[in-house]
Amino acid sequence: MSEDVNPFESLQEQIDDAAAYLDVGPDVLERLKRPERVLETNLSVELDDGSIELFEAYRSQFNGDRGPYKGGIRYHPNVSRDEVKALSGWMVYKCAVVDIPYGGGKGGIVVDPREYSASELERLTRSYAKELRPLIGPDKDIPAPDVNTGQREMNWIKDTYETLENTTAPGTITGKALTSGGSEGRVEATGRSVMLTAREAFEYLGKDIAEATVAVQGFGNAGSVAAELIADDLGASVVAVSDSSGAVYDPAGLDVAAAKAHKMETGALTGFDGAESELTNRELLTLDADLVIPAALENAIDEDIAEDVRTDMIVEAANGPLTPDADDVLTDRDVAVFPDVLANAGGVTVSYFEWVQNRQRFNWTEQRVNDELERVITEAFDGLTDAYEARDLPSYRTAAYVVAIQRVAKAADESGVFP
Repeated sequence: MSEDVNPFESLQEQIDDAAAYLDVGPDVLERLKRPERVLETNLSVELDDGSIELFEAYRSQFNGDRGPYKGGIRYHPNVSRDEVKALSGWMVYKCAVVDIPYGGGKGGIVVDPREYSASELERLTRSYAKELRPLIGPDKDIPAPDVNTGQREMNWIKDTYETLENTTAPGTITGKALTSGGSEGRVEATGRSVMLTAREAFEYLGKDIAEATVAVQGFGNAGSVAAELIADDLGASVVAVSDSSGAVYDPAGLDVAAAKAHKMETGALTGFDGAESELTNRELLTLDADLVIPAALENAIDEDIAEDVRTDMIVEAANGPLTPDADDVLTDRDVAVFPDVLANAGGVTVSYFEWVQNRQRFNWTEQRVNDELERVITEAFDGLTDAYEARDLPSYRTAAYVVAIQRVAKAADESGVFP
């Protein structure tokens, strides 16, 4: 894993790679490679012992040509200005790939939430929401959960915004609890789109996923849901899963639900007695499996690991899990990589459905949510593979960005430039 690769530079390189196959002027291209604005703020929060601690926080609004900014909020010690810029850019092109009417945003706080109480995290979240208040709103910027945040934090942000604005505006935030205006199917959405992408990829390449072995690196919401759905709905054998503590492996297949229960009980996958052995995260990524799913953080697979990868297919559940050099290596080795901007787009797609329901004041059933999500992902997959074949592109990632850049550039051109 490489921690030295700048994710914002990776994003810009991916855009440049795709633009080489498009007739996009350098002036337009430069605009599509940079955020429109970035909020950088320092939050003063009172801790339970009465002391005051300062936290760095960010919100990047990358591009709003296709609609309101949209993107998650993460709590992690490694959050940085360049990381949120990159993630907000990936959101622009993710929304464009699946053709939902949003731009891209992303936010984060430099914090390890495991070190703070629930009341401290609430005060931190509300302080952050107060700083975001001028920027967000159902027609401006709509945050959502990300790494180490969930329904609880989104409910706090919603309440803070509505209290300060003296209004009711559930569409300001998505990923909320059902009783606070959330949507059925939202928690499972990212993992479900990973499953759907894997299903379509196997069918497209003429392979039987029911006979496949699968390894999942990262066992948070996206990774664990994807693993369960791929095993239960598609019949594949999930042979390895991992979290920050390490990986558990069984060539005969793991009971994913039991592994998930063990992690919830103990806080780690290691020590799970339903596995044959334990591996490192690097060993998992280089297993001889039919499908590997990186579902942790960015830059998980660098050039060195890519040289040792033995799978023929990667479906990216995390944002930016491959460095550009790793991408080049895997492309040269004919490893089929189905990119994050398609595979993990279920989260933002169902967030869009939640926002639509909030605006209509009408709730959809879980079945309708899942059916609509399947339609969006399969149509986006077909659009990606059509571009890949029609333009003879070098990778599925390049195809995704070709589709997305065309849509964003067209929206920008149609809007013109305000004097």
